[in-house]
Amino acid sequence: MTSATTLAPVIDVRDLNLSYGDFHAVKDLSFQVEAGELYALLGTNGAGKTSTLEIIEGHRTPTSGTVRVFGRSPRDRAAVRPRMGIMLQESGFSPDLTVRESVRLIGKLTRRADEVGRVLGVVGLTHKAGTKVSQLSGGEKRRLDFATAVWGGPELVFLDEPTTGLDIQSRDALWDAVDRLREDGSTVVLTTHYLEEAQQRADRIGLMHQGSFHTEGTVSELTRALPAAIRFALPAGAPALPLPLPAEHQSDGRLLVKATGLQKDLFTLLGWTEHHGLELQDLEAGPTRLDDVFRAIGSGGGSGGGRGSGR
Repeated sequence: MTSATTLAPVIDVRDLNLSYGDFHAVKDLSFQVEAGELYALLGTNGAGKTSTLEIIEGHRTPTSGTVRVFGRSPRDRAAVRPRMGIMLQESGFSPDLTVRESVRLIGKLTRRADEVGRVLGVVGLTHKAGTKVSQLSGGEKRRLDFATAVWGGPELVFLDEPTTGLDIQSRDALWDAVDRLREDGSTVVLTTHYLEEAQQRADRIGLMHQGSFHTEGTVSELTRALPAAIRFALPAGAPALPLPLPAEHQSDGRLLVKATGLQKDLFTLLGWTEHHGLELQDLEAGPTRLDDVFRAIGSGGGSGGGRGSGR
């Protein structure tokens, strides 16, 4: 039988508020992250996600509300910090230390057991072990950040813009390492501006806007609130025939049909082209993407909030 402890969320945020003077950065925020999840906390600039993460990581005290990590206050560093790994947007490594020395130092601070050689192998920095941090490229420094975050296989890992500055191969290697961590039971909290990463990998997404959740849910739940999209261009010299569906002209010269029933609308469009002997150019059809959800926030559209929305 599963114990009550196993069922408890790894992160439990309830009615969280944070103010800087008259500025209300986080407003009545509530959400949970379950064990083994990859949870993406995303938001527009100034949405409050960085402040929220700083509170969860134990770096900042909230104005009001409660936060529990493994059932404890994140300010209880002795109990919580050894169980989590944090990859910040910018590292604070000493430029005069080598890669090996930096990993060993951070590893000792975590109080988790691991081997420097194993961790450097995971992030592809074995050949840079004796190189000073000041001589690393930007992408190599990000890999070093990741190495120190995953030292000892922490139960909870925070990845703040983890793939910024990485080439494609390094990105793939990083996500392979994250997959292995998750196979071993780690919980991952991700923030990223690469929305395709969140769309492909997140179990659930919390989308913040102006200090509160705009919406929360799986990718499917977030995107199905908006119509699907059919994009295409008519061939050069095509007659000005009336389209069978309402379409908008796009900046790239293509037309956009917002489809409330993707399969039915696509069938209608293709039947129309067949009837008139036309072949659509650059045809794309699919459900709404996560970046479309972001655009809807800026235009005031989209879903007004799911479970965990600011109240």
